[in-house]
Amino acid sequence: MFRGSITALITPFKDEAVDEKAFQSFVQWQIDEGTHGLVPCGTTGESPTLSHDEHKRVVELCVEVAKGKVPVIAGTGSNSTEEAIELTRHAKRAGADAALVVTPYYNKPNQEGLKLHYKAIADAVDIPIVIYNIPGRSVIDMSVETMAELAKHPNIVGCKDATADLARPLRTRLEIGPDFCQLSGEDSTAVAFLAQGGVGCISVTSNVAPRLCAQLQDAWTLGTDDDVYRIRDILAPVHDAMFVESNPGPAKYGAYLLGKCRPETRLPLAPLGMKSKARIEEAMRSAGLLDDDY
Repeated sequence: MFRGSITALITPFKDEAVDEKAFQSFVQWQIDEGTHGLVPCGTTGESPTLSHDEHKRVVELCVEVAKGKVPVIAGTGSNSTEEAIELTRHAKRAGADAALVVTPYYNKPNQEGLKLHYKAIADAVDIPIVIYNIPGRSVIDMSVETMAELAKHPNIVGCKDATADLARPLRTRLEIGPDFCQLSGEDSTAVAFLAQGGVGCISVTSNVAPRLCAQLQDAWTLGTDDDVYRIRDILAPVHDAMFVESNPGPAKYGAYLLGKCRPETRLPLAPLGMKSKARIEEAMRSAGLLDDDY
């Protein structure tokens, strides 16, 4: 259903407001560079600091540019089930192709709570749902058994796995089957994730290197191993640089270096330090992402 390099989009700001023009231009650039899919309003899009109106508007802006050329998987998760349902209903109305729903953060529901949460959303909105399992941010970890039970629901079609456990996609594939769409949430292990049964990556790095990230996934699909390993090695320092400070600060600064937007983030994210900026620029330059005359 979904595959390849899917960009977890940044949300550009200008004087603290969403920069709609910069965002739509950025989405178009992503499509032109070969990105296989788009995720507006994820963590990388600073969804925790977007108002509901801003959140909905960003999804609408993304769908408007994508125009069916690539799938839009709208971030609609919340630690309130009713709020997640509301955002997911809006995503469907806006024309999104699917919803990315993160495991509820802070509340720390048990596995039964997770089942009830996702089933409530899937029952309320007829749209493909991708489970986003990221224990590093939400604390809880959805078990393979829970995911397998949820996968029986016709609207729950896959997962974004940010557990950094490379045994997980294989176990999930064996438990649920190959049709369950497994997408990596970790750029640095994207190739290993593919080898373990994944079909793509929801990527932060593709904000600044969309063509290379897409080429990596395409090379894997084509079975051109030399290209896979060559691009993997080129991108490795960029992956590290994108997390030198809290996401999406580095990705936004990288996009700024490319002339795509301002580097603004919203509090509580602080501006990047000089050492971090230098490391990001160095990594991007080494990967051939910046012109020599920058």
